Amino acid sequence: MALDKIGIAKRIAQEVQDGMYINLGIGIPTLVANYIPDALDVVLQSENGLLGIGQFPTEDEVDADLINAGKQTITMRDGSVLFDSSESFAMIRGGHVDLTILGAMEVSENGDISNWKIPGKMVKGMGGAMDLVASAKNIIVAMQHTSRDGESKLLKECSLPITGLQCVKKIVTNLAVLEVQDSGGFKLLERAPGVSVDEIKEATAGKLIVEGDVPEMKID
Repeated sequence: MALDKIGIAKRIAQEVQDGMYINLGIGIPTLVANYIPDALDVVLQSENGLLGIGQFPTEDEVDADLINAGKQTITMRDGSVLFDSSESFAMIRGGHVDLTILGAMEVSENGDISNWKIPGKMVKGMGGAMDLVASAKNIIVAMQHTSRDGESKLLKECSLPITGLQCVKKIVTNLAVLEVQDSGGFKLLERAPGVSVDEIKEATAGKLIVEGDVPEMKID
């Protein structure tokens, strides 16, 4: 069966390595903070001026003044710091973020990403997405494999306004883990439990590369 949002977040948490500085986008990526193994020493950064984000608060821990870029209340780890957004973006643009995890509306088979605007719909702006995808050392996308009407979101070319070009390295969806190849195409690395390769092929409009037996994801 396909993964839910928590399953996607748990699988992405397996990509986190000790010592990383990580930016989590709004939506599914924020859930990753709850599933990073305690043994790993990582620092979570939010572009509104936070370094050292902890897990989401319990009801008695909520502080309305402590929010992430998605306006969700958060906790802070020992040693965390607060600063203005200009300093936060200096960190991002300076290449000091090791990993960015963010959502997407579309990803192309050469790693282009569209995640900030749907033409005709009002948006407040692109936020920090363009800076993040242009500057991070590694980018993982967390997304649903298809839209609500069943159309693939993994495409030959993006149809929506582009956020960044040839920047996405890996994608974790409700159906699969895929790696964007330098020569183009989505290499299928893992399947969601109970999901077949044929189902993933059917849901992928871009070039899908399947080599040998594709294992199922292991989600604890």
